[in-house]
Amino acid sequence: MTFQISQRGKQYLKTAQTLFSAAKTMSDRAVAGQLKALANDYERRAEKASRDDAAKAFARSVAKIERELSA
Repeated sequence: MTFQISQRGKQYLKTAQTLFSAAKTMSDRAVAGQLKALANDYERRAEKASRDDAAKAFARSVAKIERELSA
């Protein structure tokens, strides 16, 4: 299934990219690993946020159509 990334999802991705970038500059491997894990978490959050936002938009569209049909 293909979907667009929501604005909220884009913010999560921006944070993930910043964390990945910071991880690349770290000389401490433990800290770099933690930053990468956190970045991966933010990527998952971006995907979930976009799916949730798309579902909410779809539900609003269905509700609108139902209201129009019952009027």
